[in-house]
Order: sequence, then C-alpha cells, then structure tokens
Amino acid sequence: MGPKLRKRDRDRAERLRLAGGPTPTLRERAVALTRERGEVRTAELTAIGIPRCYLSRMCDEGLLVKVGYGRYRAVLPKAA
Repeated sequence: MGPKLRKRDRDRAERLRLAGGPTPTLRERAVALTRERGEVRTAELTAIGIPRCYLSRMCDEGLLVKVGYGRYRAVLPKAA
C-alpha cells in the first residue's frame, strides 16, 4: 500500500479525478493558444486570464517569442 494521505489530500485527489484531471496551468494555456493561432496579441492572452507580467517571463524561459509590440509566437519544439 502507498503512503498514507491526509483526508484533505484524498478529497482533493478525488475532486480532480471526478473533474477529469488537473486543469492546465496558465503557461500551458498561453502556449496552447499561441500554437493554435500562430501569433497572438497581448489582449488575447489577458482575455483568457494570463497576466501580462507572465509574458516576459515566458519569453525568458523560451516558451514564447516576442515578434513585435504586443505580439507573441510560440517557440517550435526542437526535432529529435
């Protein structure tokens, strides 16, 4: 048997299971939108709940590329 979980942790795990799994993070949502549309504007990202301060962090992390004032593209994954 696995490690003993506290009741609140068991309840949280059960809610996640019933909800269909974990919800995507803000970063995952931003990258998914930019890959879907190719290029997005800051207003489109803030409309889905992504704070503007995340955009420069995501550029620093290599997830997004700023292509112009208020315009971003997703970084394409490297082929193996």
